[in-house]
Amino acid sequence: MTYQQPYPSTLPAPSNEPPLWAPYYGAPLLAAVGRFFKKYATFSGRASRSEYWWWVLISVIVGVVMNVIVALGSTHNRYGNTVPGPAAVIGLGLVILWGLATFVPGLALSVRRMHDAGMSGWMLLLSLVPFVGALAILVFMVMPADANGQRFDRPEPVRAW
Repeated sequence: MTYQQPYPSTLPAPSNEPPLWAPYYGAPLLAAVGRFFKKYATFSGRASRSEYWWWVLISVIVGVVMNVIVALGSTHNRYGNTVPGPAAVIGLGLVILWGLATFVPGLALSVRRMHDAGMSGWMLLLSLVPFVGALAILVFMVMPADANGQRFDRPEPVRAW
């Protein structure tokens, strides 16, 4: 007699990816983007450097593409002034929508990255200091993981089936 697994359709698929509450060191691009949206407004826990920098790359690429759409959709009138055309208005709408959709999760990801470096997320307020603050935040985001960051983890309870 063979034993059949109970509820095979409800068991999670085996994966090498760590649980969402844990940082994913060496995360590939698609996993990093997926975790970004899955942890939309999660300010607790940690995020690895790869999770953070993959998202920064995607965000910069999307921003450049949208700004090119806005720039190409603009025209110049006979007085030399730039006038937005229909494509520029649509592009500007997309820029605003993208900014609104990714502001909170981007802030949450930055806080989790600060936690992984062993610092409080409140350190992000340094970015309000002109030039020096942004440089300090950049240095913090590049720093490797610190064991003290584990204090920010909130492990999920294991479910018993």
